[in-house]
Amino acid sequence: MPEIYKKQIIKLLKHDDYLPQRLAQLAKALGVDSEDYPQFKDAFDQLRQAGHVVIGARSLVSLPSLSGQIVGTFRANPKGFGFITPLEPNSHGDLFVSPSAKADAMTGDIVLAKVKRKGKRGGEMRCSGEIIEILERAQNKFVGTLVKHPKSWLVEPDGKSFFDPITVDDVGAKGAKEKDKVVVEILSYPTEKYLARGVIVEVLGKAGRYATEIKSIIHQYHLPGEFDAECIEQSRRAAGRFNPEELNGRQDVTDKVIITIDPPDAKDFDDAISVEKDADGNWILGVHIADVSNFVTPDSPLDVEARNRGNSAYLPAKTIPMLPEILSNGICSLQPDQKRFAKSAYLTYDREAKIVSRRFANSLINSTQRLTYVQADRILKGHTKGAAPKVIELLKDMETLSRAIEKRRRKNGMLHLDLPETELVMDKSGRVVDVHPAEDSYPHTMIEMFMVEANDAVAALLDRLNVPFMRRIHPEPDAMSMTNLTKLVRAFGFTLPRHPDRKVIQDLLATVKGADCSFAVNLAVLRSFEKAQYAPLHIGHFALASTHYCHFTSPIRRYADLMVHRALDRYLRNEPALKEQEQNLAEVGKHITFTEQRAEDAERELTKVLTLQMLAKKTGEELDCVISGLASFGVFAQSKKYGVEGLIRMEDLGSDRWQYDSKAQCIVGERSGRNIRLGQAVKVRIISVNVPARQLDIAPTEPLVDASRPKKESKTQKKKSKRATKPAKSKRKK
Repeated sequence: MPEIYKKQIIKLLKHDDYLPQRLAQLAKALGVDSEDYPQFKDAFDQLRQAGHVVIGARSLVSLPSLSGQIVGTFRANPKGFGFITPLEPNSHGDLFVSPSAKADAMTGDIVLAKVKRKGKRGGEMRCSGEIIEILERAQNKFVGTLVKHPKSWLVEPDGKSFFDPITVDDVGAKGAKEKDKVVVEILSYPTEKYLARGVIVEVLGKAGRYATEIKSIIHQYHLPGEFDAECIEQSRRAAGRFNPEELNGRQDVTDKVIITIDPPDAKDFDDAISVEKDADGNWILGVHIADVSNFVTPDSPLDVEARNRGNSAYLPAKTIPMLPEILSNGICSLQPDQKRFAKSAYLTYDREAKIVSRRFANSLINSTQRLTYVQADRILKGHTKGAAPKVIELLKDMETLSRAIEKRRRKNGMLHLDLPETELVMDKSGRVVDVHPAEDSYPHTMIEMFMVEANDAVAALLDRLNVPFMRRIHPEPDAMSMTNLTKLVRAFGFTLPRHPDRKVIQDLLATVKGADCSFAVNLAVLRSFEKAQYAPLHIGHFALASTHYCHFTSPIRRYADLMVHRALDRYLRNEPALKEQEQNLAEVGKHITFTEQRAEDAERELTKVLTLQMLAKKTGEELDCVISGLASFGVFAQSKKYGVEGLIRMEDLGSDRWQYDSKAQCIVGERSGRNIRLGQAVKVRIISVNVPARQLDIAPTEPLVDASRPKKESKTQKKKSKRATKPAKSKRKK
């Protein structure tokens, strides 16, 4: 808990609106109750001893002032300048670096900088930085497209981490050709006068092709490649030893009706469901999860590799698995009509879906049928032709139980964000030809509810046993974040209390459902939350309204689940729990939280690249969008169909002087008085697409202000006009 409080304290003190206050006021602002105050105080004392916070005059708490030198992470801007984010927070925040003072630093580098003070403005000291040493390079290899210029060959980097071209020599050494996607290693870094210089170390293929873009993303995000021979051999041995007839104390439930429901392209089926009723009329939900722990032994080569990978990565039309396919798509996968080892959670519910009892078992199952979400949805809607009666009955029972569980969880405060997802439609070559909304029928919710219930139940058991284990935590948002959310949604016309609770947020999300502002409001709520992460800390899951929570239901694709399976297995075998050190759990938790985010970022970027490639052929076409972001240089709008964001530059909004009003959260035309707000619907046309830079430029189909109409005076101009028409007051002699 102290680590969470440390993050919350620093986050609050770094906020632009923070005014120094006393420790008790700080605790109140973060929503710390009297019971947790000692832990909060301990976290604060640790920060103070480390010099990360200070107590000044009148016992007011603040960040330390900027010292003569700082160490931080450099972030470049396309216009040549950059910023340094200090590793140790200070009261100044990020430090501006001019083009002449950035040395040869590149985005992500850890640098040492000298602080230059430029005097005060508005009562605050203005500072800039001069980089005097590169302490650690973020990377020395970049992916980009090879282009021929009159005097040299250049590699134009992909993405937004590095903007300037890299000069390369001897392009023929690797057989590279113009418009090839290549990996270039930096030999000399860029300066104010000279471009970076590098050498091509690998040719990925012709830019724009699906296979090439996949390789590019794998390189950029350092995703894992093929499994080594030792891991493959261990997998083969494990598969060869698999004998479903050797139960070794497992419960044989192969006679039960059990089904899997997954996307149509899924191959690793790690969860299956059964539902029955007991003699008292209570529901018994069976959540059966592939028993990966039976095949992957701790600290074996395969276990070490799975831990390093952290999780499977699901890219468009390609999966990079956590485990070799002989396991993930073979003996661990709960395929229909195949006997498989599982860990089963049996949860008994009364008619109101309140849990009456829980029990767990090592089991042997035989999936009755594999269904896709679409097939399950069609059966539930009455299209039952070809479906077995027992499967139809099971699906109906699943829906009844799921809706009752969902109702109970929502009543307890569970939050559900409505952030629409898209699916790419690809041809045989891997080129995106269309994009449509992802299928989201009710069977998705059914499986989600059952998985959440099983995760919750296993965490409750391990918690009761007082066993350190890998939890899935989602901290409660701090008071400052909730206050900011209140301010932001006010721009949409909604009034929230200063510190909204779950019920208030639930009502807000329900109110905006289906409205143009729905995406923007849901995104604002998401951004006000902390990110969920893996850690042994006992702080629960805010969004799910769970006191204790872990991931148990996907051990084929998440290492956290495999760790939980091992803890559960020792309980099921009546073996003493391993007192795993919380420090070790914390280290692994940080790593797998990182690999999870890395996989999500890689998937998101590849999806954007493939979508932009398609849109590059649609220049001039119209898109229905919603305003999703505001900035001093323009407006971001998200396409309702394609899901990508485009930028409308200020000059393309119409004939006016446009200004960003951060307090009112809108763009205002000074002469016309026209407001542009988040969530506003807008029809745009595609101006240009820059795939390497991941940039979509758009403009309204019609200017938001008609230049032919008389210009409306702003409030400021009206005041000036009134002052000009009033007679001057005579000066009195004192």
